[in-house]
Amino acid sequence: MTMPTEQIAAMLRSLSPAYAPTPLLDLPALARRLGVAQVLAKDESRRMLGSFKSLGGTFAGLRALSRAAGVPVEALLDPARRPATPLPALICASDGNHGLAVAAAARRVGGSARVYLHAGVPEARERRIADEGAEIIRVDGNYDDSVDAAAAAARQGAGILVPDTAADPADPVVADVMAGYGVMAMEIRAQVEAAGHQRPSHLSVQAGVGGLAAAMAEGLAGWMAPPARVLVAEPEGVACVGAALAAGRVLRLSGSLDTAAEMLSAGEVSAPALAILRRHGAEGITVPEAGLAEAPAVLRDCGGPETTPSGATGLAALLAGPALPPESRVLLIISEAAVAS
Repeated sequence: MTMPTEQIAAMLRSLSPAYAPTPLLDLPALARRLGVAQVLAKDESRRMLGSFKSLGGTFAGLRALSRAAGVPVEALLDPARRPATPLPALICASDGNHGLAVAAAARRVGGSARVYLHAGVPEARERRIADEGAEIIRVDGNYDDSVDAAAAAARQGAGILVPDTAADPADPVVADVMAGYGVMAMEIRAQVEAAGHQRPSHLSVQAGVGGLAAAMAEGLAGWMAPPARVLVAEPEGVACVGAALAAGRVLRLSGSLDTAAEMLSAGEVSAPALAILRRHGAEGITVPEAGLAEAPAVLRDCGGPETTPSGATGLAALLAGPALPPESRVLLIISEAAVAS
């Protein structure tokens, strides 16, 4: 069982002030562009490591090491209380941000990490992970191939797997990852109430393996205003969540999984995420590649933060249509900062 969201937030804030709540932006120019009553955007570009992934990957990595060492996370974080025996390595696959967060967890407690990256991950993202002290293993093929390689290494005893996706709907580490993402939902609720905004009626959130979308659906359930629609936005050629929602089961897409939204290039939905999304009646929507490329500029021109096509895919889905009712109040998650090449 994972810990309460307030405790997760407090643990992460103890690591760095950059885990403080990120801004919730009111973007009236974007609302006019979309023809809706309001657009609120959670700006995760301001989060530690430049993305929401630092909430899930770091928390889950620390929890995994705590279980392995048999001591509380607080003891691992204190060099004077840390076990004398070396900690096992943390292992994961990544498109970039999850690996960065897991590597940061290992570094924070004096441990090591091994991150599996597929051939399409840009060198700039590889360098950021290596700068956190992780060993980089390049894998031929796509993201799903790197997930398979990381899992195989963990089974062979190379370390502890810290995935953000799993075939087991009850996987405890993936549950920790999504619980970390849930900090955003807690912050959004408090920020909406503090600002006196009406509650959003629509959430448009991007998906790779589906963990972010599932955490937001779960964390905002029963709080959003009617009709409380959860729209899961994906590149049209990499829509594994939508395919799984339609089929009612996990599927694996084939092919290169290439897309301008690099952080979403997954061909298989996470089973724990799919279970949550189905429970909350989430709807899959796809975005053409041209729309993905356009969305960051539209966001910036309407007063939003600089981000990538991945970070603005939720917006891209709304720009591509169909139009929402004019009384709609939309919540977006701007999931990462722009990354220099």
